[in-house]
Amino acid sequence: MSKKENENETTLKIIALIDKMRPFLIGDGGDIEFIKYEDNIVYVKLTGACAGCSMIDITLKEGIEEMIVTEIPEVKEVINIQ
Repeated sequence: MSKKENENETTLKIIALIDKMRPFLIGDGGDIEFIKYEDNIVYVKLTGACAGCSMIDITLKEGIEEMIVTEIPEVKEVINIQ
């Protein structure tokens, strides 16, 4: 499998995981948007109530990032872009 095919497969896995998390974020008035996967880093945008929440870093690192890295070990980090 080529590097590009591998990245595409990983991207599909990431999007599937984000879709599983989305209802929990929506339940708290927020949402998450997948932006891109590049150089083993996932870029997302937290929106709605999540964007202004004081718990955003905990949600991102201890929730979203932990789940994605556990399921997809090649992912090294998840970054929220504003």
